[in-house]
Amino acid sequence: MLIQIVEDDRALREGIALALREPGMEFKQSGSVEAAKKDFEKEIPGLVILDVNLPDGSGYDYLKWMREKSHIPVLVLTANDMEMDEVTGLKLGADDYMTKPFSLAILRARIQALLRRSGQSGGCYVEDGFSFDFEKLVFTKEQRELMLSVNEQRLLKLLVVNRGRLLTRNVLMDRLWSDGGEYVDENALSVTVNRLRSKLEDKKSGISYIQTVYGQGYLWKREG
Repeated sequence: MLIQIVEDDRALREGIALALREPGMEFKQSGSVEAAKKDFEKEIPGLVILDVNLPDGSGYDYLKWMREKSHIPVLVLTANDMEMDEVTGLKLGADDYMTKPFSLAILRARIQALLRRSGQSGGCYVEDGFSFDFEKLVFTKEQRELMLSVNEQRLLKLLVVNRGRLLTRNVLMDRLWSDGGEYVDENALSVTVNRLRSKLEDKKSGISYIQTVYGQGYLWKREG
């Protein structure tokens, strides 16, 4: 899962990323409101850690802008230990609030709590007879094990973790084939999506999960 850290103090950004790092976690570090918006538009994160005092504006401006596009969990960081600041953040849609200086251990616990509440914690996803365990790499449908290739597993995790959010073809291509090796034809993504669909979906039921937004990308959303 991708976590965006919006903080102008580079050492603090890197310290937070180091404290939270674990398998399956990736981080995008943004040092300003403008950089945060650009990074968000490239790829929607699963959670945002947001400093209030940024060099080109207030983190609250970014929070307000982001809330018009997404309801992902947001934890606000601020040096101002004032009740009004906390109220402002919560009114704009923040999910939690911490005052600097803070314990990285407590921050980690708060983040884990936010992810649990948003249904993004742990490596297991269960829905409509599906069970996807991304830690043990066991994938089943109606208790029948599904044999997925490595790229099918990666694609499935990206879609499920970001369920309900559009992932562009460029983002998926970059995340699935990011080793910088040989050129990969764009058709490879379509092939991988179609193979994954054929293993997950039963045409007779009329229910689909991997939705195509033509000319843009894909998202995980139950329809039918």
